[in-house]
Amino acid sequence: MNTKEQAHFDQLYRLHLRTLKLRGMSDNTIDSYARAVRRVSKHFDCSPDHLTTEQLEDYFSKLVDSHSWSTVKIDRNGLQFFWKYVLKTDWRWVDIIKPPKVSTLPDILTSTEIERMILSTRKLRYRTFLLVTYSMGLRLSEALALQVSDIDAERKQVHIRRGKGHKDRFVPLPDLTYHALQSLWRKHRNPCWLFPSAIGSMETVAKATTHMDRGGAQSAMKAVVAECGIKKSVDSFPSTQLCHSSAGTGFKSSAHSRHIGACQFQND
Repeated sequence: MNTKEQAHFDQLYRLHLRTLKLRGMSDNTIDSYARAVRRVSKHFDCSPDHLTTEQLEDYFSKLVDSHSWSTVKIDRNGLQFFWKYVLKTDWRWVDIIKPPKVSTLPDILTSTEIERMILSTRKLRYRTFLLVTYSMGLRLSEALALQVSDIDAERKQVHIRRGKGHKDRFVPLPDLTYHALQSLWRKHRNPCWLFPSAIGSMETVAKATTHMDRGGAQSAMKAVVAECGIKKSVDSFPSTQLCHSSAGTGFKSSAHSRHIGACQFQND
């Protein structure tokens, strides 16, 4: 893009981000919809509002070959939002690209499999993170966002803020999970985050102003799954699978919790 075209795109892109925020979209949705606009702009080297229907059909035809249908659907929805709320133009996107409807059930990890994963996780922060996510049935983003002030030790519950649907809720805090969090916090002593960014020295971690990296947590857990020889899909791990897995396992009262309790949470 030349200077004038780039300035035009930058203006529309800023408006896109502002509109997403004002319409109450989640951070993940904002990131995904913004990436959709950047991707198509980079592909054609022009602002998206100059594209024709034929160009978009050609673009999505290539996108289907190079990306998953999930990505294609997100990009379609992101561009649909851009056209509708930024360009103020309704476009029949369903005529351009319509991902197939697929009904699948998630791979459910058993209590035994999750026990193996927890016991096989070497680093303290990831071992505790996995235990917290499983034992309380949290999504990945909910566990990462936990703060020290969210823990109610007296009532043995945790305040989950802005979970699914931007709703708060309280969840029970198992004794084992509470003691594991205590051990982890005594190691880093960050005044805000239970899972602070782990980049740098321990002094740096204690002063971190952001939580642990999402991608790093996912990569670590997938590595543990592979090491344990678990063959189930981990594409969405652990945000979906652990929520489903923990729903009916009776973690607090099972023999698995006593076995996991033998795991040493004092050493990293």
